[in-house]
Amino acid sequence: MKDIEIKIENLTFRRSEIIKGKIQVNYSGRYDGVVVNAQILGSNQLIIYRSYNNKSISQNLSRLFINKNDMPQDLVEFTASIEFETKEVHEIKFRASIIQEHKEIESDVVFGRLMP
Repeated sequence: MKDIEIKIENLTFRRSEIIKGKIQVNYSGRYDGVVVNAQILGSNQLIIYRSYNNKSISQNLSRLFINKNDMPQDLVEFTASIEFETKEVHEIKFRASIIQEHKEIESDVVFGRLMP
């Protein structure tokens, strides 16, 4: 069992679709929270995080930190979207990391595809 695991509901996306994901932490040590970010390979565009654990996010965040206190059962569900139009396929790298005292302890990565 991994110390942290990120899962994305559907790994093929189009512009303006809601991306749904889950992060499960199985780490037995202390930690402050988790951070999730995504990189659209071959582009300088960003994914915008919209909510976590049914709490709406008012700012346009491209990197999301979730405090451990906001993660019942060490689980977080989040939503995000991609708001730019593309004419080509892009690979997207999602990365979730456990953070303790400003240091990354463990991470997990999953890849998806942005379709035109």
